[in-house]
Amino acid sequence: MSVEALPAAPVSAPGPSRAAAIVGRTGGLFLGLVLLVAAALKALDPATFGEEIVAQGVAFGLPPMAAALAALAVETAIGAALVLDLRSRALLGCATALVAFFLYLTGKMAWLAARGLADASAACGCFGALVERTPGQALVQDLILLVPGLALAWLGRPGAGGRRGRRWASAVGLALVVVGFAAAAPRLPLDDLATRLGPGVTVDGLCAGQGADRVCLDTLVPSLARGEHLVVIADAAAPGFAELAARLNAHVRAGGDPPATVLADLAPGERQALYWQIAPAFDLHEVPRALLRPLYRELPRGFHLVDGVVTETWSGPPPALAGEPER
Repeated sequence: MSVEALPAAPVSAPGPSRAAAIVGRTGGLFLGLVLLVAAALKALDPATFGEEIVAQGVAFGLPPMAAALAALAVETAIGAALVLDLRSRALLGCATALVAFFLYLTGKMAWLAARGLADASAACGCFGALVERTPGQALVQDLILLVPGLALAWLGRPGAGGRRGRRWASAVGLALVVVGFAAAAPRLPLDDLATRLGPGVTVDGLCAGQGADRVCLDTLVPSLARGEHLVVIADAAAPGFAELAARLNAHVRAGGDPPATVLADLAPGERQALYWQIAPAFDLHEVPRALLRPLYRELPRGFHLVDGVVTETWSGPPPALAGEPER
């Protein structure tokens, strides 16, 4: 009597070891959290983020705000998916492409700055205007924060089970929440959170640049370090600046206290032209864009100083200038 051979049972591929799974999950979690923190910081001021995207030449034809919201959606979705351990090949491929893109941008800026072809004092990188970094610092820090976590995330990838649909829905839902918040952010009172200017900040801490090229507001405008001042950051080329200047002149000539000071990034020759056009009775000081841009979301923005310390800020000119302008 012959015995037929039984079919061999299929041999399943061995899953990842427990140690590899833990290391991979930790790497993905770390990288995901970095991406989420970066997205949250930029969502506070999407307009500035959009300006940076356009300046870098990577808006792909989109308006600045649309480019910013699209970038935030991608960054948030990938970051949330990594935190939720959705480390499929497709997801990790997208994360790798995103990290490579960030490093390309910061590497290009560092290369240009090292050769004097870009502003070496400009804030740069994926953490928005709140973090002061030169292009070289941005490249080094992004390498440290992004590359190790990405490399580890490829280890011990999980299988296809485990409620992946719900986790993907959560990642996409969080991306939609961040995009919705960013779209509303310009109309929300978030200036003190979204900028480096807020109550308690000192003028000697408002700086730009590094080493011998570093400059601070108390050096450019020494008078602000002493006494009481109303300060307005303004765009002298904006259509509404003439009316703002008239209100400032009225405040000063009426004996308004404290005295008013305007800080502006002025083009060569613009200061002299302004003196002929508006005859400022207030102090007008030229301050470079690299120092001013992290201090506001929209212009004008006002703040109150006492002995070099910011005591109050306003999303617009100070209320003391609300009276009738000079005619």
